[in-house]
Amino acid sequence: MKKWDFSRWAGLSIAAIVSLAGGLLWFAVAAKVQDGGGATTSEGLLLGLWSVLYDTQAPSLSAMLAAVALALLLAAGIAIIERRITARYRRSTDKTSTPLAPKIIMAATRGVFAGPITITVLIPAHNEEASLPDTLDSLLSQSQPPDRVIVVADNCTDGTEHIAAARGVEVFRSVENVNKKAGALNQALAMLLPGQGDNDVVMIMDADTQLDDGFLAAAASRFANDRALMAVGGLFYGEPGHGLIGQFQRNEYIRYSRELKRRRGRVFVLTGTASLFRAAGLRAVAAARGGALPGIHGDVYDTAALTEDNELTIALKSLGALVTSPSECTVVTELMPTWRTLWNQRLRWQRGALENLGAYGVKPQTVRYWAQQLGIGYGVIALFGYLSLLLVMALSLDSWVWFPFWLGIGAVFTLERVVTVWRGGWRARGLAVLLIPELCFDMFLDFVYLKGIFDSAVGRRAAWTHLQHEVQPDVEEVGR
Repeated sequence: MKKWDFSRWAGLSIAAIVSLAGGLLWFAVAAKVQDGGGATTSEGLLLGLWSVLYDTQAPSLSAMLAAVALALLLAAGIAIIERRITARYRRSTDKTSTPLAPKIIMAATRGVFAGPITITVLIPAHNEEASLPDTLDSLLSQSQPPDRVIVVADNCTDGTEHIAAARGVEVFRSVENVNKKAGALNQALAMLLPGQGDNDVVMIMDADTQLDDGFLAAAASRFANDRALMAVGGLFYGEPGHGLIGQFQRNEYIRYSRELKRRRGRVFVLTGTASLFRAAGLRAVAAARGGALPGIHGDVYDTAALTEDNELTIALKSLGALVTSPSECTVVTELMPTWRTLWNQRLRWQRGALENLGAYGVKPQTVRYWAQQLGIGYGVIALFGYLSLLLVMALSLDSWVWFPFWLGIGAVFTLERVVTVWRGGWRARGLAVLLIPELCFDMFLDFVYLKGIFDSAVGRRAAWTHLQHEVQPDVEEVGR
């Protein structure tokens, strides 16, 4: 019997749920207004549409309290569910379904010294001669340098291999690989993992990323102090440059890293820019592929996944693995220089996230991810509704009217935007305080979200894009 493909319908399911929730809220507010619960300036039409749009007064105290209570209830509910799931898998003794659960790992390694932590770095590279030198320099200058560095050269036609050899690191060439980054890494890991011990760690690092000093030392310390820890991910920040579009992305990354710090390293996705994995964890994932996990048996990465880092994180968590992203491990990564490249990148991320949810379905380990996607979907409705309201008001009023309540809400919202990017400097704060430009950037991401749902539903093939960097003259000399 053919297995039903849920991956195409995951996005539509999320869209249907948030649309229903938005419709119910609209109905509730409109009904309240028509019952006389809010001051209006016109008669209600179409379930109170115009009454709501022209309501110049603040919502009633009961409505505001209900909204705050509902938000707190949802947030607390998700946090409690996540904590219970984490505790459940930490204590699991089921070696069949959760072979990487901390209790099982601790029992298996108790009283055994497997040697010091060693780090082998794999850098997948496809024509990366422009960015690879800075990446290798940041890696080799770490206070605790890696024990081994391997550049995984995938169908390179430029000087990538020459640059790697000039800096004294190994080169692994992929063979007849047609599965992009995931396929090349699968080949390299198939060669590497069989010889790795319990305290051997593999780091996967993008060829356009630079580690901040102390990254490897902090990660090695984490692995040494916790035998059950299976993966450590980095917090990423954007590189300088690229004007306004670059600042939008830097602000976005700062806020994401700040959120992870607030969550004390409980990470949603282990970043593909730079993450370290205990070899035993990767071997367990490869063994579970084709059975408990999607993909081909023996592969670490599922080559069908559009976002391999997101999929691998869910795979590890599904096997009970403990993962974290500590604040000491930070990296600087590339930014998309144009709106077109940014659109393509985010569309791939969005589609990948939705299709991974479809592949894994609704299960305890994916509840947090479903909630995240529902939150994004509801945010799309809220932002479009808010901006549409502003537009209708601007077109309808004969003279400018100040609404103290809504100005106060706007001030609080602006303050939050500024505070959350404070460490980014005056450029970040200056952009945040203007508010409207960042709302327009959010709308851009919302359109990506909607396009991702549509493309997934119709089964449109996603395109991979490779950002071509310019080669600096001195770098070119080294590589030739």
